[in-house]
Amino acid sequence: MGFKFEKLKVWQKAVDLAGDVAELTKTFPRDELFILSAQIKRAADSVSLNIAEGSTGQSNAEFSKFLGYALRSNVEVVGCLYLGQKRNLINQQDLSKIYAQCEEILVMLNGLKNSLK
Repeated sequence: MGFKFEKLKVWQKAVDLAGDVAELTKTFPRDELFILSAQIKRAADSVSLNIAEGSTGQSNAEFSKFLGYALRSNVEVVGCLYLGQKRNLINQQDLSKIYAQCEEILVMLNGLKNSLK
């Protein structure tokens, strides 16, 4: 592993989250393709991408800023989950699974952010 972020467990979990969200959206109807499906996938992808971008060659303050962006994207995924459930696109089991991943990532991001102070 040649990049710092690849060793971070939170980044690895964020990549798993993005994969699970991508799989979930395959079940969405075609009319959601450019609406909620695209939004939740972008938000999930953004979690790992911001961790990666902020970790490489940045100061701790800059890295912390990008972790904040990742945190916000993680919360956006949760918001999208509820919209999907309200639209009968996401069942309770899928919501609970991805919600739990987001909770774990939230704790890890906050821990990493606090360690940079």
